[in-house]
Amino acid sequence: MRIIAAAGLLACLVVSGMMASQSARADIFPVPPFKGNDTGGIIAYSMATQVDARQVAVDHCARYRKAVKFLAVQAYEGGYISFSCRWVPYGAAEQPIRTLY
Repeated sequence: MRIIAAAGLLACLVVSGMMASQSARADIFPVPPFKGNDTGGIIAYSMATQVDARQVAVDHCARYRKAVKFLAVQAYEGGYISFSCRWVPYGAAEQPIRTLY
């Protein structure tokens, strides 16, 4: 029984040593240039230089009948523009409108 336990421990050490020698890879799961849900989202700064980021955010929030509020801008390559989708205030005459393009 001791031999089996020693062999199991040795195998565990070998496997953990092999895993520790591997480098961490963050590029396995790519991040999309635009990601969001009903509470808000992010737009990659590289995408924002190619398209109208305000219009993308307005269209996204209008799907949920909400208005957009921009929160932060990281204006460098690899940065993001973050926004939140807020309910339309009481007394507003109309709901947000999605544009067609």
